[in-house]
Amino acid sequence: MIEIKTQKIKDSEVNVPGSKSYTHRILIASALSDGVCTIVNCLKSEDTLLTLNALRQLGVRIDEYEEKVVVHGAKGLFSPCKDPIYLANSGTSMRLLTGIVAIGNGTYTLTGTKRMHERPIQDLLDALNQIGVETHCINDNGCPPVKIKGGKLNGGNVEINCSISSQYLSSLLLMAPYTNKGLEITVTKGPVSKPYIDMTVDIMKRLGVKVARDGYSNFNVHGNQIYKAGNYYVEPDCSQAGYFWAAAAITGSKIKVKGITKKSSQGDVRFADVLKEMGCKVFYEDDGIAVSGHKLSAIEVDMADMPDIVPTLAVVAAFARGTTIIKNVAHLREKECDRLGSVAKELSKMGIEAIVTDNGLTINGGKPVGAEIDTYNDHRIAMSFAVAGLVVPGIKIKDEKCVEKSFPEFWNVFEGLYE
Repeated sequence: MIEIKTQKIKDSEVNVPGSKSYTHRILIASALSDGVCTIVNCLKSEDTLLTLNALRQLGVRIDEYEEKVVVHGAKGLFSPCKDPIYLANSGTSMRLLTGIVAIGNGTYTLTGTKRMHERPIQDLLDALNQIGVETHCINDNGCPPVKIKGGKLNGGNVEINCSISSQYLSSLLLMAPYTNKGLEITVTKGPVSKPYIDMTVDIMKRLGVKVARDGYSNFNVHGNQIYKAGNYYVEPDCSQAGYFWAAAAITGSKIKVKGITKKSSQGDVRFADVLKEMGCKVFYEDDGIAVSGHKLSAIEVDMADMPDIVPTLAVVAAFARGTTIIKNVAHLREKECDRLGSVAKELSKMGIEAIVTDNGLTINGGKPVGAEIDTYNDHRIAMSFAVAGLVVPGIKIKDEKCVEKSFPEFWNVFEGLYE
């Protein structure tokens, strides 16, 4: 357990690590590529290392250096795998790799933690079954562990429900070039978290694969394409930037996160605009985006496209005048924990009224008090509530090491905010 110090923080410029979402996708596309890919600013955290080591288990050579990761593409030819591939509680790894191993040469078992065995994946398996992949949930409950029989796929038309996760669609998109006929994908429900789909398509195009689309409802990827090897840069993670922008919002300081631009394909970059609506000043500068805190007012906001920021926004809302309404994030119940219920419970410990609604949260701003924060082994809850401790004495974060899932250096960067 760590107690957050409430001493004054200074105007700061911070660096955050490479995007977690981007790192997962670029590692997978590079592993499927036709040669050697050099990836700079690749995030090395628990989750991304699970994807990296799973790819190694599939026979891909990956060399790790301090400043870069070098992936020797296997041209879509993955080795058989006797042992189960263990993915802990990394939902991104599980969902993206479920589609990818379907083009491998063998039968694969993907498994994880107890919580992973409660997180839904049936909609993705149903889609894979439509194109002839033999796959099923071992426990017959629509959740991992899953068994997938890989092989050369013809492809064809596939319908998919993305009301729980857009990663189901990203999984199909990433493997589509390695089918014979390609995939014509129709999204029947959703998708949630649209910017993550844009990120997947962006990476595919950067690696030379053509993707045709009609908004978020239809996608067409021709078969027998191959990802092109090259040098790739992972932009800084906007979800991680959000903690520092939130720190600025509640302390009145000015904090710049370096290396992020408004043009980022990450939906979470728009959190700066949400803070602006709440009363902060936002500065879009050549070398990053800065937020300067001011008196905060409540907001009604649709967070469907930036769900990972919801715990951070919820903490900021605790300090805002009025009632903040967060909408269209019902799928957060299926994350590392029930993120909506957990955030509401921890805010209530701090004397803030927070109510879980059908599709989000309602938070009545006030004067938060100190509390011991349970993190539910959820990195985003730990980092979000740490921000509150900058101005509220007595905030203690339990199991603070859970931040290693996405941001191993978080506490060091956070400590650098103090005068």
